[in-house]
Amino acid sequence: MDEMFQLSQSQLKFLNKPYRRALLQAPELSTRLCIVLGPRGIGKTTALAQHLVDQVGGDVLSREILYVQADHFLIRNRHLYEIAEHFVNLGGRVVCFDEIHKYPEWSMELKSMTDTFPELKILASGSSALEIYRTSHDLSRRAVQKQVWGLSFREYLELSLDVRLSTYALEQILSEHATISQQIVDRLAPRKVLALFNDYLRHGYYPFFFAEPNEAIFQQILNQNLLATLESDLVAVHPALTGNSIKRIDRLLRVLSTSVPFIPDLKKLTELTEIGDQRTLKTYLKLLEDSGLTRSLLRASKGLRTMEKPEKIYLNNPNLIHAFAAKVDRGTLRECFFLSMLAPLHEVLAPEKGDFLVNGTHVFEIGGRKKTFDQIKETKQGYLALDDMEHGFGSRIPLWLFGFLY
Repeated sequence: MDEMFQLSQSQLKFLNKPYRRALLQAPELSTRLCIVLGPRGIGKTTALAQHLVDQVGGDVLSREILYVQADHFLIRNRHLYEIAEHFVNLGGRVVCFDEIHKYPEWSMELKSMTDTFPELKILASGSSALEIYRTSHDLSRRAVQKQVWGLSFREYLELSLDVRLSTYALEQILSEHATISQQIVDRLAPRKVLALFNDYLRHGYYPFFFAEPNEAIFQQILNQNLLATLESDLVAVHPALTGNSIKRIDRLLRVLSTSVPFIPDLKKLTELTEIGDQRTLKTYLKLLEDSGLTRSLLRASKGLRTMEKPEKIYLNNPNLIHAFAAKVDRGTLRECFFLSMLAPLHEVLAPEKGDFLVNGTHVFEIGGRKKTFDQIKETKQGYLALDDMEHGFGSRIPLWLFGFLY
């Protein structure tokens, strides 16, 4: 185990960054078995490493914690259960298995650990596409899922400017936005919130930008992550996918990227992507969303079920639009930003009139500062989320302020 501890301590020293995201306070992380899910590059590994270190008062050399990279070559010929057993026998309390989806029989081993070592707290991270409740070993009664998303605009500001800013509930923003926006603008002065917002749209969703703050390199890494998600993560979770399947899914994503938000014509889409039938196409669309590459907007319910046709398909966040889309349209960026900030915390659907229906009651139209209420004038709880304005009034709310929901 000495080699395992040395590797763990080395990685924890590197990953234990000063900035702590609010997700570290999530109650799910305190359960006996928590599996943290999310797309590549959004900071799962760093957050889990920080959580480990915080459990022992910041002592990265403590042997009560252990970080295990499940796809590391040192782990290749060892069972995770065996590692956990030795760790517990040496007084270990909290273990983290990172990239768990790349380890064969991961669900069986986690189940066995949970059943055998009641004193051991287990954290694991995996791909967004990881389907815990469909695994052959029943983890549904044992594991708690924690879905993680990228940086909000607020978190981006905190990390880039070394300031502390409050979060606000949606109802607070709707009713008190004039006061809140003034407080934030004053706090950021002399820096301009709209300029910072534009920076966020280009590179602020993924924390790894701060390791190498160069937009060209950032977009190159995003493209590499895309390939790794399709060719490695998806195949690890769905081994039945063939090389041809992955090529078709990649082609599907490229087609979607040429016109976002994409309004699906399933028949035409099957022809463009050379996917055999609409049932397979819908399955591939679901895999793209589960992998954190796209977001689907439905009229009927939240999330994309295998047999449902989405009203619109967006790339997951504005940074992906800048990296992948053939043409960057400001209107699409606005809608994508709004959806990426609201969807993690609220039900967001496509209304009959307007752009988004939130929680079944609030209708939002997204646009520039000159946008009018014409499209939603008959809506009782209608709001305009507007770009290019620091402060709003009445039901006209600055778009950037929705980046303070988390």
